[in-house]
Amino acid sequence: MDDTTITALELHKRLLRHYGQPVWRVKLPPLDELISTILSQNTNDNNRDRAFDALRNRFPTWEAVRDAAPDEVIDAIRPAGLANQKGPRIQAVLQQLTREQGVLNLDHLRKLPPSVAQEELLKFKGVGPKTAAIVLLFSLDMPAFPVDTHIHRVTGRLGLRPEGMNAEQAHTYLAELFPPRAYYAAHLNIIRHGREICHARRPSCEDCFLHDACRYYQSPST
Repeated sequence: MDDTTITALELHKRLLRHYGQPVWRVKLPPLDELISTILSQNTNDNNRDRAFDALRNRFPTWEAVRDAAPDEVIDAIRPAGLANQKGPRIQAVLQQLTREQGVLNLDHLRKLPPSVAQEELLKFKGVGPKTAAIVLLFSLDMPAFPVDTHIHRVTGRLGLRPEGMNAEQAHTYLAELFPPRAYYAAHLNIIRHGREICHARRPSCEDCFLHDACRYYQSPST
């Protein structure tokens, strides 16, 4: 099927009516947001926050994180999981930023067009479209539409994107469907819907206020 049963704008409006205007956590400087988002990969928000707080409590500056023994950084961020991967990744970002900018912040991105700022973020190893988009949207107030596993699943079930489209491809595709003014609220509300109703396994379709426009619910195989 090529035609969707609900438009992106209508989805945004219905989510707002049901969940209200969402609020992101405390706004962080772009480098802090980048490192926090790296920590969030393949874990939940609580574990991300525990690891970020532990890292900041153990090392007073990002320079200290950059120059620390790798094992110390890994130990500090264990609550986030995959610490053996994330620790070296964070230190590599800090080292690259030092070489290229001479300072440990990403404030120079504020002066760039969003597309160029995105390219700058994607230069860091381990930073993909979702991580870059989160930094752009929530720290730099630039238009971007991050696609995580919940957004990928919900938009797929609703028929907003082609079935075979992966999450990386969906960033550009969905960003073109939603108006930029809706990115912030739509991103957060779709994630909430995925967590509370449209679960990966055994979605609560009978409790869903979107099932009248949901291909997954209306599919004979469901």
